[in-house]
Amino acid sequence: MSETIVQSVYFAASPAQLYSIYLTEKKHAAAINGPASIKPKVGGTFSAFNMLSGKFLELQKNKLIVQTWRSKSWKKSERDSTLILRFEKYRKGSRIELVHAHVPEYDFFDIQLGWEKYYWVPLRKYLKNEK
Repeated sequence: MSETIVQSVYFAASPAQLYSIYLTEKKHAAAINGPASIKPKVGGTFSAFNMLSGKFLELQKNKLIVQTWRSKSWKKSERDSTLILRFEKYRKGSRIELVHAHVPEYDFFDIQLGWEKYYWVPLRKYLKNEK
C-alpha cells in the first residue's frame, strides 16, 4: 500500500530562485548541507544524501519539477514514487506546492517529516545566508 504527501511551504524567495536552488547541483548541496548530484534535464538523474535518487520527468522553468523518487531503503520490488514540485509567486515571496505520491506506507511518516527536517528548514537557513 502507498500514501501521498501533500505540503504547501512558503519561502521569502522568488519562484526562479527556488527552482534554481533545486536544480543546481552546487546550490542544492549547500542548501541541504549534504551531497547532491543533479543532471537538470528531462531524463536526467539526481541523487541526494547518498540515499535518494530518481530522474526528471518534466521541467517547466521556474514553475514545475516532476521526477521519480526513491529511497535506497525501499524494497527493489517497490515502484518509484512520483514527486511534483510547483513553484508559485505568493505575497512577497513564493510557495512550493509539493505532492509526493506512491510513498510506501511504512516510510510515509518519516518522509513526511523528512521534507521539513532535511529540506524546508535547511533551505530557509540557506536563503537567509545567501542574501
